[in-house]
Amino acid sequence: MKSFLKWSLKQGQKLTLVSSLVLGSLLVGSLQAWALPNEQVIERLRTVPVFTLANGEGAPLLAIPTQGESRTPIASVFISREDAQQFLDELKTREPETAEGIEVVPVPLAKIYEYEMAQQDKAADEQVRFAFLPDAEQVAAAQTLIQRQGGQSEFEGVPLFVAKESGENGGYLTIEQESGQVIPMFFEQSELEALLARLREVQPDMASGVQIEVVNLEGVIQTLQSSDNEELNRIVLVPSQESREFIRSLPGQGAGAGQPGQPAQPATPASPQR
Repeated sequence: MKSFLKWSLKQGQKLTLVSSLVLGSLLVGSLQAWALPNEQVIERLRTVPVFTLANGEGAPLLAIPTQGESRTPIASVFISREDAQQFLDELKTREPETAEGIEVVPVPLAKIYEYEMAQQDKAADEQVRFAFLPDAEQVAAAQTLIQRQGGQSEFEGVPLFVAKESGENGGYLTIEQESGQVIPMFFEQSELEALLARLREVQPDMASGVQIEVVNLEGVIQTLQSSDNEELNRIVLVPSQESREFIRSLPGQGAGAGQPGQPAQPATPASPQR
């Protein structure tokens, strides 16, 4: 299977804080005029692999709702490759004819975004809707975090975990890379926890004022489309360890290939920026 995933992120060196961002709502509404150039939105999403079910020619497996007014076909987009494979294995048992020739295919999240944008120019009966299926373990972690911080509502969407200074106007933790300071948003809570543990070792005073905030992928994408905040260019989405290991296993990646979005051990953090 050919992969068109290309990784280019460099490992980080320093941590600091930047001014607050206002992230989008939990659910994606109607698309607004892009505030960031479309190419920059795509760049934010290019380094994240997601997984679909498709045949050998790349045509996705579609589900057509049998109830409700909308009959728009739905293509499932899995955040976890393991979840996608489990779904396919179950489909082979339940509906072997449907599953014949279907395989789990890695696709850059940017490609899904481009597909969705292209839907706007198609007639209603030609459109396809994409449904993101999050990792259930991370959804549970997000809900636990929300409840621990006093929230009550159920979490919806694909969770992302980001480190933020306590307080209403607190800044977001950044990692310094060759291209400048970036705001890492993790698909896996444990990886951010590990990063904060390292921060507590090198700069405990800063770490004591930092907490984990959970947002969702859909809201972040909506914000990239609708906000004029220049800080959005700092956002880097960090795929899960499972996804990174899968990408490294693909032909042409190898053990020495860059690990997408994976932060390195931090050096002494820089002073907070406001």
